[in-house]
Amino acid sequence: MATMQQVADRAGVSIATVSFVVNGTKYVTPKTKARVTAAMRELKFRNNVVARALASRRTRIIALLFPTTGNRFSPTTSEFFMAAAERASERGYHLVLWPVDPAGDDLHDLVSGGLVDGVILMEVRMDDPRVAVLTELDVPFTLIGRTRDSSGLPYVDIDFETTIERSIDHLAELGHRRFGLVLEDLDGTPMAGYAPHRRVEDTFEQAMSARGFQGSVVYAEGGSEGGRDAARRLLEADPDVTAVLIMKDDSSAGLLVGLYAAGRRVPEDVSVLSVASSGAAGDQHYPRLSTMVAPGRALGTRAADALIDQLDGTSVELPHFLLPCVLRVAESTAPVSAGASATA
Repeated sequence: MATMQQVADRAGVSIATVSFVVNGTKYVTPKTKARVTAAMRELKFRNNVVARALASRRTRIIALLFPTTGNRFSPTTSEFFMAAAERASERGYHLVLWPVDPAGDDLHDLVSGGLVDGVILMEVRMDDPRVAVLTELDVPFTLIGRTRDSSGLPYVDIDFETTIERSIDHLAELGHRRFGLVLEDLDGTPMAGYAPHRRVEDTFEQAMSARGFQGSVVYAEGGSEGGRDAARRLLEADPDVTAVLIMKDDSSAGLLVGLYAAGRRVPEDVSVLSVASSGAAGDQHYPRLSTMVAPGRALGTRAADALIDQLDGTSVELPHFLLPCVLRVAESTAPVSAGASATA
């Protein structure tokens, strides 16, 4: 097997430069790094992560922890993961996706075995037992999300409060006064108490009360059928609803079908706004959904930086980053019709 010295000779650099590239310990210019990695491939040099870990007591591996329950890998989640992985690589770390039990019962084995240097925790609940386990194990971690009180925890998150306020602002400017909100039904599952849902629902209800608007909340089962049922129950709760927010990508198509089946045209009779999704997901529907686009890549990058800053000892303060979704207007939102306005 090739040695670092052989790689250095082939690339025309010092052995220290090869070590910097292998270990990610110091900055190397992209041109020099490309020469070194090309030499490593040509010589079939194997970067022995285990040997490095034994020598340095660090693996330079970080884990993104994802709950094992249900199908929760959305397009936005993919963006989080890819952006975090890219940033970790830029900073000399490897990021792995690691499914964990929602209760955190398997975290001890992951951490105590020395497999990873730190973790990023996703899909956070308001009272998340995994946070308590990680705190007790004294492992460096960062949350993508917030618990009920995250003031003493490192986190990055979507600013759901601002996102919902801006969603309602957009629709209110179009004349809407009767709103519906569709969320995923997680009651009775290990993900009950999912923090984004709680924050979105609380903000929605507060905004309805403060503005004197009519608001109805329904929880949808999975898939298209769940969306159809949500449309039916929304119209039962308020037959005159003119604007619907939905935060459930896999049920959006069903919601549109359910509204059409009930004789409601989108957007002529009912406007629909998809929350914390992506433009690509919105474009898969007819009409194309107006969307509050989630800042997936920005959050993934910030989460990786927040954790690696802890690991490298460069943190100066506890990271608290909140990024709102950005409105992308498409075809599913429009001014309220004159008849609906009169009814409201």
